[in-house]
Amino acid sequence: MTSDAVALAAIVILLFPMGYFFLAAPAFLLVKLDIPPVTQLLRGMFNVHFLMTSVAGVIGTVVFAVTGRPVFAIGIGLLAAFAVWGRRWFLRQWDAQLSARDAGDADAVRRLRRLHWGGMLTNAILLFAVVGSIPYVSATAT
Repeated sequence: MTSDAVALAAIVILLFPMGYFFLAAPAFLLVKLDIPPVTQLLRGMFNVHFLMTSVAGVIGTVVFAVTGRPVFAIGIGLLAAFAVWGRRWFLRQWDAQLSARDAGDADAVRRLRRLHWGGMLTNAILLFAVVGSIPYVSATAT
Protein backbone atom coordinates (compact mmCIF):
# COMPACT_ATOMS: atom_id res chain seq x y z
CA MET A 1 0.00 0.00 0.00
CA THR A 2 1.44 3.37 -0.99
CA SER A 3 1.78 6.25 1.41
CA ASP A 4 -0.96 8.10 -0.52
CA ALA A 5 -3.39 5.24 0.03
CA VAL A 6 -2.50 5.03 3.73
CA ALA A 7 -3.00 8.78 4.13
CA LEU A 8 -6.36 8.66 2.36
CA ALA A 9 -7.40 5.74 4.57
CA ALA A 10 -6.55 7.84 7.63
CA ILE A 11 -8.77 10.64 6.31
CA VAL A 12 -11.61 8.18 5.74
CA ILE A 13 -11.25 6.85 9.30
CA LEU A 14 -11.49 10.42 10.58
CA LEU A 15 -14.53 11.14 8.43
CA PHE A 16 -16.60 8.30 9.94
CA PRO A 17 -17.33 9.82 13.37
CA MET A 18 -17.59 13.33 11.97
CA GLY A 19 -19.92 12.28 9.15
CA TYR A 20 -22.11 10.17 11.41
CA PHE A 21 -22.52 13.02 13.88
CA PHE A 22 -23.19 15.46 11.02
CA LEU A 23 -26.11 13.28 9.90
CA ALA A 24 -27.43 12.13 13.30
CA ALA A 25 -27.32 15.28 15.45
CA PRO A 26 -29.92 17.34 13.53
CA ALA A 27 -32.59 14.74 14.35
CA PHE A 28 -32.49 16.01 17.94
CA LEU A 29 -33.69 19.40 16.73
CA LEU A 30 -37.13 17.81 16.34
CA VAL A 31 -37.52 16.95 20.02
CA LYS A 32 -37.71 19.04 23.17
CA LEU A 33 -34.69 19.08 25.43
CA ASP A 34 -36.80 19.27 28.57
CA ILE A 35 -37.31 15.48 28.36
CA PRO A 36 -34.58 13.83 30.49
CA PRO A 37 -34.09 10.67 28.36
CA VAL A 38 -33.67 12.80 25.23
CA THR A 39 -31.02 15.01 26.81
CA GLN A 40 -29.18 11.99 28.23
CA LEU A 41 -29.17 10.33 24.80
CA LEU A 42 -27.90 13.51 23.14
CA ARG A 43 -25.23 13.89 25.83
CA GLY A 44 -24.14 10.32 25.18
CA MET A 45 -23.98 10.96 21.45
CA PHE A 46 -21.78 14.02 21.98
CA ASN A 47 -19.58 12.07 24.38
CA VAL A 48 -19.04 9.22 21.91
CA HIS A 49 -18.52 11.67 19.06
CA PHE A 50 -15.73 13.46 20.90
CA LEU A 51 -14.12 10.16 21.92
CA MET A 52 -14.25 8.70 18.42
CA THR A 53 -12.94 11.90 16.85
CA SER A 54 -10.09 11.97 19.38
CA VAL A 55 -9.07 8.40 18.64
CA ALA A 56 -9.41 8.81 14.87
CA GLY A 57 -7.46 12.08 15.09
CA VAL A 58 -4.60 10.42 16.95
CA ILE A 59 -4.52 7.61 14.36
CA GLY A 60 -4.53 10.18 11.55
CA THR A 61 -1.77 12.22 13.20
CA VAL A 62 0.47 9.16 13.49
CA VAL A 63 -0.25 8.07 9.91
CA PHE A 64 0.50 11.50 8.47
CA ALA A 65 3.67 11.81 10.52
CA VAL A 66 4.88 8.36 9.39
CA THR A 67 4.06 9.05 5.72
CA GLY A 68 6.06 12.28 5.77
CA ARG A 69 3.27 14.84 5.74
CA PRO A 70 4.05 17.05 8.74
CA VAL A 71 1.57 19.81 7.86
CA PHE A 72 -1.32 17.34 7.78
CA ALA A 73 -0.01 15.64 10.92
CA ILE A 74 -0.09 18.99 12.74
CA GLY A 75 -3.56 19.83 11.39
CA ILE A 76 -5.08 16.50 12.34
CA GLY A 77 -3.22 16.60 15.67
CA LEU A 78 -4.82 19.96 16.42
CA LEU A 79 -8.21 18.51 15.53
CA ALA A 80 -7.60 15.59 17.93
CA ALA A 81 -6.46 17.96 20.68
CA PHE A 82 -9.54 20.11 20.12
CA ALA A 83 -11.74 17.00 20.44
CA VAL A 84 -10.07 16.01 23.72
CA TRP A 85 -10.40 19.52 25.15
CA GLY A 86 -13.87 20.04 23.64
CA ARG A 87 -15.21 16.86 25.18
CA ARG A 88 -14.23 17.92 28.67
CA TRP A 89 -15.53 21.47 28.24
CA PHE A 90 -18.73 20.52 26.41
CA LEU A 91 -19.80 17.77 28.81
CA ARG A 92 -19.12 20.02 31.80
CA GLN A 93 -21.34 22.72 30.26
CA TRP A 94 -24.01 20.17 29.31
CA ASP A 95 -24.11 18.71 32.83
CA ALA A 96 -24.35 22.18 34.37
CA GLN A 97 -27.35 22.99 32.18
CA LEU A 98 -28.97 19.63 32.96
CA SER A 99 -28.63 20.38 36.66
CA ALA A 100 -30.04 23.86 36.15
CA ARG A 101 -32.97 22.47 34.15
CA ASP A 102 -33.70 19.88 36.83
CA ALA A 103 -33.56 22.62 39.48
CA GLY A 104 -36.28 24.55 37.66
CA ASP A 105 -34.29 27.05 35.57
CA ALA A 106 -36.53 27.77 32.58
CA ASP A 107 -33.65 29.15 30.47
CA ALA A 108 -31.54 26.01 30.85
CA VAL A 109 -33.34 24.26 27.99
CA ARG A 110 -32.55 27.21 25.71
CA ARG A 111 -28.88 27.02 26.74
CA LEU A 112 -28.86 23.27 26.08
CA ARG A 113 -30.23 23.93 22.60
CA ARG A 114 -27.53 26.55 22.04
CA LEU A 115 -24.87 24.01 23.05
CA HIS A 116 -26.44 21.52 20.64
CA TRP A 117 -26.34 24.00 17.77
CA GLY A 118 -22.77 25.01 18.63
CA GLY A 119 -21.61 21.40 18.66
CA MET A 120 -23.23 20.72 15.31
CA LEU A 121 -21.78 23.88 13.76
CA THR A 122 -18.27 23.16 15.03
CA ASN A 123 -18.42 19.61 13.72
CA ALA A 124 -19.70 20.80 10.34
CA ILE A 125 -16.88 23.34 9.97
CA LEU A 126 -14.23 20.76 10.87
CA LEU A 127 -15.85 18.14 8.63
CA PHE A 128 -15.82 20.48 5.63
CA ALA A 129 -12.20 21.42 6.35
CA VAL A 130 -11.18 17.74 6.40
CA VAL A 131 -13.15 16.98 3.23
CA GLY A 132 -11.65 20.06 1.58
CA SER A 133 -8.14 18.83 2.37
CA ILE A 134 -8.60 15.48 0.61
CA PRO A 135 -7.35 16.68 -2.81
CA TYR A 136 -4.18 17.99 -1.19
CA VAL A 137 -3.35 14.75 0.63
CA SER A 138 -2.19 12.88 -2.45
CA ALA A 139 -0.73 16.04 -4.03
CA THR A 140 1.85 16.31 -1.22
CA ALA A 141 3.46 12.92 -1.75
CA THR A 142 7.12 12.75 -0.78
